[in-house]
Amino acid sequence: MPSDFTLVPVIDEGLGNSTYLLDLGDGRALVLDPERDVRAVRAEARARGLRIAYAVETHLHADFISGVRELAETDAATVLAPEVGPRGFEVTTLADGQSLALGQFSLQAWATPGHSPEHLSYLLHEGEQLLGVFTGGSLMVGTAGRTDLVSPEQTVPLARAQFHSLQRLLELPDDTPVWPTHGAGSFCSSAEGGERVSTIGKERATNPLLQVDGEDAFVAALLGSMGTFPDYFLRLGEVNHQGPAVLGETLEVTVLSTADVEELLTEGAQIVDARPAADFAAAHIPGALSITLRPVFATWLGWLADPKRPLVIVRGEDQNPVDIAWEAAKVGFDTLAGELHGGMAAWAGPLAAKAVNLLDAEQLVTEGPVTVLDIRQAGEFKAGHVPGARNIELGALAQSLIELPDGPVVVMCGHGERAMSAASILEAAGHNDIRVLAGHPGDYAHARGEQLQAGK
Repeated sequence: MPSDFTLVPVIDEGLGNSTYLLDLGDGRALVLDPERDVRAVRAEARARGLRIAYAVETHLHADFISGVRELAETDAATVLAPEVGPRGFEVTTLADGQSLALGQFSLQAWATPGHSPEHLSYLLHEGEQLLGVFTGGSLMVGTAGRTDLVSPEQTVPLARAQFHSLQRLLELPDDTPVWPTHGAGSFCSSAEGGERVSTIGKERATNPLLQVDGEDAFVAALLGSMGTFPDYFLRLGEVNHQGPAVLGETLEVTVLSTADVEELLTEGAQIVDARPAADFAAAHIPGALSITLRPVFATWLGWLADPKRPLVIVRGEDQNPVDIAWEAAKVGFDTLAGELHGGMAAWAGPLAAKAVNLLDAEQLVTEGPVTVLDIRQAGEFKAGHVPGARNIELGALAQSLIELPDGPVVVMCGHGERAMSAASILEAAGHNDIRVLAGHPGDYAHARGEQLQAGK
């Protein structure tokens, strides 16, 4: 590759997304598959003295609000994207095989449907030299994009299209770099993985989906690898199609008094408590939903909170309200009702603060007979769980409460954050005898003198 070739991945660990910043060599930059929160990619461009001139999409994203309109309106970037019909903002559409000269490079669109019907991959050239391919949600490291985000009727046809798209990409030379958008941590991926970039040759040799024999076997393997996904995926695609509201470079979060919060609650507002699980366990506003502010905050907010209800934030002193607002905006919560002034330390509402028992494994084994509820994803549960544990995924818990018997419940996940979210859901539904494991199910099994059990 040429010495002045600069491609910067800006990674969102929580959403499992890689946004790419490409220096076009003439003071301009191209940004591919940006999220709505473009602060980090803007900072990368500014640090290099670059103006963002192009914002490129491989497909209509379902897992986050796209940032292409944000860059178009605030940075005067030209949006390049697949054809998906009329949008609510100006887009230059690209068709299969079409190439555009961009600075010292050229970008060629390749139709690679599967993850979505309109999906494009982009080959990056400098002169006659192929520098790599942006594969978006088609070919990923060790897997491929899931095909069940459009409709149940389209899942299998899109899986077949995905097979042919991957075969097309495999026509590229083995040393071609592969730069996917979705990766580890993304629910758009059909499997988990660690690395975020690869090569055609490495994927040809190691990707399990490319080792199967023929189209039918590929479809079966792909569909068998897909777990559940947040239901907000089913509405964000249309938001991105129409064009999300432009938020600008700064977000303001209204500061609310206790009286303000009380009034909002009477009007149907919901409280999301972003503090660490231990802080929520010590004291929280009754009915609050615990979602600890961490890299996956946006995903769980989109999955568990109601987008139709005003949202009030409770946070810790060391948590930035603007960061929380941007995380919420990523998944369509454009305007928060505000945050409780002073946090829980200032709460003086008529609803007395409540507590949850957050216990370590040794403490829990002395609690006597309990229902053990493991709220991890099904794949995590099958890999190893406490014998006799019930598995209800966190995303499905609110709709599955009837499956839980009366009596004490021990809730567990991988570390405690998701379990605390589950405890807050149970509490809001009227369950009061709740304990949360501060640790991994393996800790609890060891304390009981047991081994984790694999399988269902």
